[in-house]
Amino acid sequence: MAVTAAAVKALRELTNLPMMDCKKALVEADGDQEKAIEVLREQFKKIALKRADNATSEGQIVVLTTEDGGEGVMVEVQCESAPVASSEGFQSFAAQCAEQLLNGPGATTAEELLAQDAPKTPGKTLQTVWEDMTNQIREKIVLSRVTRVTGPVQGYVHHDGKNGVLFQAEGKSDSLDILRDVAMHITALRPDVTFPDGLDPAVVKAERDRLTDEAKASGKPDNIVEKIVDGRMSNFYVENGVLIAQPFAKDDSKSVSQALAEHGFKAVGFTRWVLGN
Repeated sequence: MAVTAAAVKALRELTNLPMMDCKKALVEADGDQEKAIEVLREQFKKIALKRADNATSEGQIVVLTTEDGGEGVMVEVQCESAPVASSEGFQSFAAQCAEQLLNGPGATTAEELLAQDAPKTPGKTLQTVWEDMTNQIREKIVLSRVTRVTGPVQGYVHHDGKNGVLFQAEGKSDSLDILRDVAMHITALRPDVTFPDGLDPAVVKAERDRLTDEAKASGKPDNIVEKIVDGRMSNFYVENGVLIAQPFAKDDSKSVSQALAEHGFKAVGFTRWVLGN
């Protein structure tokens, strides 16, 4: 059937899709706007299928924590191009995913989160927002990872949006700033594990045995040998990416463990993401 220019314009304003696509959808739907929207959503599935193998090397990592640091979340949304990653719609979608994960019932997978309501888009789920955005942008967009942890926790995202950290601790303090500082430290220094016991025990034992043999060969008494070995093992831990042993980025006269202790905290663990890795 013939459709009016006004109907096409109205559908275009609702969907932000090309005029020709809107016209075709209205014709297929016999002029019914709601049916036309469903037609366009069906086209979205075809678009997604065509782009299924496209690389998504751009995107955004978003970190949010509650004001008291009791909960923290991190989400990663990937796309194909840098302009899309910096677009308002993409940034809004990523932010809504993080907000819903933090304030909603929680989710352990992207699929669980997408099925929930979009906090800034009344009447729509995150899945619908995602579909609408993909229809408009015509680019592959993926909610690739989600995580939610309990605190005390603080997070940090590098200015490029491609490196994010959630750092968890235990203890109490009047300020959570030190936890955010450690999250920044992790982003910059990239430790591999939080504690020495995260390393391969056989490698640690072999190094301790080697250092012990060297110290004993000097003829020093056993109590001195132990102190020497402990000191040298600290360097070994730093070289092997143990967070608590690393010199603190904001004041390298102390270790991360010492910096936390000054504020009443002990490290528990961290989650560090690099976009796409």
